[in-house]
Amino acid sequence: MEIVLAYLGLAMAVALSGVGSAYGVTICGNAAIGAYKKNPSASGSYIALAALPSSQGLYGFVGFFMLNAKIHAGIDMFSASAIFGAGLALGLVALFSAIRQAKVCANGISAIGGGHNAFGTTMVLAVFPELYAILGLLVLILIAGTLPAVA
Repeated sequence: MEIVLAYLGLAMAVALSGVGSAYGVTICGNAAIGAYKKNPSASGSYIALAALPSSQGLYGFVGFFMLNAKIHAGIDMFSASAIFGAGLALGLVALFSAIRQAKVCANGISAIGGGHNAFGTTMVLAVFPELYAILGLLVLILIAGTLPAVA
């Protein structure tokens, strides 16, 4: 039971952060296509902003590698619960961070498509939701550091 719980935590970290990134990138991609119709000369800005929500999925993979090293056949319930909780927490934070960041980026893409110089402002504002995904990863790393090393 313990090993299943631990692996469910890993699955949550990867799956939820990946879903958030996939969902976020498509939100931005839709905005980029619409903006491209109005202003094709700014496609580089659209692509740069549309790619931002993809980073949350990477945090899930980092979390996977950090926690996977702590799972072994004789894992105790405390460690398994810590891995499950850390994976679930990172997954949920990354999921919502990617979606909310995508909405900021999509609005920036729309503004740029409308002829406004909004790239820099959008990049700065898009960093704020990203910060919470980074904090979720840091919490996972701190939890992983408290778990016993695998022999």
